[in-house]
Amino acid sequence: MEKVKMFQEEINYIQNSNIRRSLEIMIEKLPDYFFEVEASSTGKYHPSYALGMGGLLRHTKAAVRIAYELLSDPAIGDKYTPNERDLMIMGLVLHDGLKHGLVREKYVRFDHPLLMAKYVEDNKKELNLNEDEIKLLKEVISSHMGPWTKDYKGCEVLPKPKSKYQNFVHMCDYLASRKSILFQFDQDNNVVIC
Repeated sequence: MEKVKMFQEEINYIQNSNIRRSLEIMIEKLPDYFFEVEASSTGKYHPSYALGMGGLLRHTKAAVRIAYELLSDPAIGDKYTPNERDLMIMGLVLHDGLKHGLVREKYVRFDHPLLMAKYVEDNKKELNLNEDEIKLLKEVISSHMGPWTKDYKGCEVLPKPKSKYQNFVHMCDYLASRKSILFQFDQDNNVVIC
């Protein structure tokens, strides 16, 4: 499986070569199931394009495309430095990377944002990122669920977004999960620009 090739378009959105290379390293570390499973087993929380084989991959690509489009608007994008924009895109590529755990579990792990943030931390020595960049990346990944922070038992598990970076990443993920916002994909699961 050529994992990096599957995200080549999204990797090319990143300007900083250190961040780009770090993202490639982390993509290679994603479990194979990430590229195969649906974003939602019930279809309750995601649009039709995110269902079925490769649905999670397509959901992720949609979230990244939303970020790219918003950050291309100077009214939005100019509020962030180039590195901040790159790190938010990296965070979106990785946000659901361990949705079913490090080793595939039957059901979605509610704590998958924390698992992925820890996975970044555990692999930071292989990345070309400084401590502040690692911190920002972990924060945007761990809080991407927005206000949905309680597990099925009602326990507060996940952090809520607080910073403008965390809110931006949550917003892009949220918009990619809306059934009223549809994307088209080609046979390689890339977003089709009509």
